[in-house]
Amino acid sequence: MWNFDALTPPEPAGDETAGMTSDPLKTLEIKPHVIDALSSVFDPEIPVNIYELGLVYDIIIDATGTVGIRMTLTAPACPAAQTLPAEVRRKIQQIPGVAGVKLDIVWDPPWDQERMSDAARLQLGLL
Repeated sequence: MWNFDALTPPEPAGDETAGMTSDPLKTLEIKPHVIDALSSVFDPEIPVNIYELGLVYDIIIDATGTVGIRMTLTAPACPAAQTLPAEVRRKIQQIPGVAGVKLDIVWDPPWDQERMSDAARLQLGLL
C-alpha cells in the first residue's frame, strides 16, 4: 500500500498465484469472460484498457474456478495503484463460474510501451 509520507511505491501483492495449475476446460470456459472483464478496466491516465495496455502478464484458471492474475502497473508510483487491483478483483469475481480471484502485482519484468497491443498503439497514435 502507498505510504504517501515517504512517497514509496506499494509493495508487490505477494505471490498469490504461486502453485496454481491451469485447468484446460475451465480456461476455455472462463478465460474469454476474464479478458472481457479486464478489457473494461481502464488506466485513469491513459484512455486504453489494461488488457490492451499489456499490464496483464498471465491469466491462470484452475479446476475450482479460481482465477489467478499476474499483472503490473505502468509504474510503481502509478496513482491508480490503490484502485486498479481492487477493480480487477471485483470485476472478475462477478463472472459466473469464478470461485475466487488471486491477484499478484509484479514489477518484474517492468512494463513498457512494447507490451501494448497494436490496437492500443493505434489508439494512442503510436503507430
